[in-house]
Amino acid sequence: MSIRPFHLAFPVKDLQETKKFYTEILGCKVGRADVNWIDFDLFGHQLSAHLKPSETRRVEGHAVDGKNVPVLHWGVILEMEQWEKLAANLKANNIKFIIEP
Repeated sequence: MSIRPFHLAFPVKDLQETKKFYTEILGCKVGRADVNWIDFDLFGHQLSAHLKPSETRRVEGHAVDGKNVPVLHWGVILEMEQWEKLAANLKANNIKFIIEP
């Protein structure tokens, strides 16, 4: 299977808090940045966090496999070893999950 990188832009409330989470917790490298946005490399994919607090909100969920999955969500598909390492790191950093891994 050939995987091609994707680009995803999303709004955030606090750029420095977002930078800390993506770099210190998820281990992303920072790409280009400005005072209103910052790009991250997430497993080879480009995420672009844009400072836009008015666009952030809690989202409704739908039942999927017995869980209340937020309608607006995205993720990367990882090998099991990568996923286990990431999940362990998130738990070690007391990250609150919407749905436990």
